[in-house]
Amino acid sequence: MPAAVDVLNRIEDYHAHVYYGAETKPRAAALRAKLEVAFPEAEYGRWHDEPVGPHPQGSYQVKFSHALFPKIVPFLALERDGLTVLIHPNTGDNLADHRDYALWMGSMPDLKLSIFREEQG
Repeated sequence: MPAAVDVLNRIEDYHAHVYYGAETKPRAAALRAKLEVAFPEAEYGRWHDEPVGPHPQGSYQVKFSHALFPKIVPFLALERDGLTVLIHPNTGDNLADHRDYALWMGSMPDLKLSIFREEQG
């Protein structure tokens, strides 16, 4: 069994993807505003009103470090206001990161994982 430190060394950082639609975009905006105040050291990605990459609906990404994980994940759990949030580590294996290592808050929509299978050749 691998040591905890060895497992953590495989993770570069984390992404949280906040999903929204036209009717829930105001709630997504309110959550993002709270996140930006509470965690200014996180990196905030662009708004994607249409599906992008493996994501089946509109979303934005929040990139954060190991140090923020125990703070930002509970924050998202309590403040997500019914929104679906995908959290995953970045290990260099996009398929596994999104399929096997993912944490979900709310519903669990089907991701378009075929794009990662194409990356692997």
